[in-house]
Amino acid sequence: MAELEIGIGKSARRGWSLDEVSIVPSRRTRDPEQVDLSWEIDAFRFELPFMSAASDSVTSPATAIAMGGLGGVGVLNLEGLWTRYEDPGPCFERIASLDDDEVAAAFVEIYAEPIKPELVVARIAEINAAGIVSCAAVSPQRTEMLAPYVTEAELDLLVIQGTVVSAEHVSRGGEPLNLKQFIREFDTPVIVGGCASYQAALHLMRTGAAGILVGVGPGQTSTTSRVLGVGVPQATAIADARSARMRHLDETGVYAHVIAAGGMLTGGDIAKAVVCGADAVMLGAPLAAASDAPGRGWHWGMSAAHATLPRGARVPVPSLGTFAEIVTGPARDHHGRVNLAGALGTSMAACGYESVKDFQKADLVVAGSDAGAGTDDRLGLL
Repeated sequence: MAELEIGIGKSARRGWSLDEVSIVPSRRTRDPEQVDLSWEIDAFRFELPFMSAASDSVTSPATAIAMGGLGGVGVLNLEGLWTRYEDPGPCFERIASLDDDEVAAAFVEIYAEPIKPELVVARIAEINAAGIVSCAAVSPQRTEMLAPYVTEAELDLLVIQGTVVSAEHVSRGGEPLNLKQFIREFDTPVIVGGCASYQAALHLMRTGAAGILVGVGPGQTSTTSRVLGVGVPQATAIADARSARMRHLDETGVYAHVIAAGGMLTGGDIAKAVVCGADAVMLGAPLAAASDAPGRGWHWGMSAAHATLPRGARVPVPSLGTFAEIVTGPARDHHGRVNLAGALGTSMAACGYESVKDFQKADLVVAGSDAGAGTDDRLGLL
C-alpha cells in the first residue's frame, strides 16, 4: 500500500475503519437458512463466531453461561469484580449511580480489592457446571500468578489480553512473560491480544496461540488513542492480521484464528469485520446494552481502572433487549443492533456465501464514512 507523505521525511499509510468500507454482493444469493455461522478453534466448535468481551459490564458467570447456551463464547475477566468480591452486586450498583466526575477515582478504589484465588476457581467451576465451554481472560502481568488456579479449575480456553500485547516485551525490572514458552508448556489452548499490525500479529501467531485478538483502541469505552496516541482503524488492522495469518499458514501449516475485538456496534460491522478477515468477533458495547447485562445500563473496560493512567471511560448503553435478543433476535427496530447473528447470516446469504470462512472471500469497496448510513447516524450512541 502506498504511503502518504505527512511532512518531509515522514510518511504514513492510510488506514480504514469499518465505517469506511462496504461489502460487494457477488453474482449469487442464497436462502439465509442455508448459511453456516459455526466456528471451530482448537478442539471446540461453536454455533456462532461470537465472543463476549472480558468486561465486567458485559460478562458475568451468568451471561457467560447465557452466551454459551446461545452458541457463542463468554469470556470472564479473572481480574474483575467477580474474582475480587464474593458478592459484587453493590459494586455494580455504586458504579451505575456515580456522577461522571466521580467515576475515575471510584474505579481505582473498587478495583483495588485483591483478587481471591478461591473465587477464580469458583467462578470457572460455576461456568463448567453449566456444561458449556469455559473461557476466561487474564492480563500478561498476572498470567503466571493465576495460571495454577486456571489449571485447577479446568478452564477450557484462556485469553491473555492487554491494551497491546507483544511476543517480545523488553523490561529492565523483573522477567516479563515469555508468551511462546508459556503457551508451549500450558495444556489449555490460548488466545492472545490485542494487536493491530502485520508484524505484531505474525509474531503473536508464532507463539503457538490458537488465536489472536485484533484491535487497539477501537472499542466504545477505549480512550487509548486519545491518551496514548496509539491505534489503528479496525478494517485495516483486521486485513493486516489476515495477511499475517496467510504467511503463518504457509510457513507452519498451522491456522491461527483472527478475532476482531472492538469497534463493532451492528450486524453490518460484524459482517464487514469477517470480510476483512476475521474468523470470529469479540463484542463489548453491543452486549452491554442487554437488559440482563451486569453493567446496569453502563459499559466500561478494565483499562478504566488503571491506578495512574486510566485509558477507558464509563459510557451509557440504553437497553435494547435481552442478551438472547441482541444475539439471536428477534429484532424490533431497523438499526442493526439486535439479532446480530441474524444480520450476519442474512449478509452472507445476500452475498451468496455459505460459511464464515467463505465469506472472507467477498470483495470490499471504500465507500466513505456515510455510505449506507441512511437515517441511522449511529443514533449518537456509545
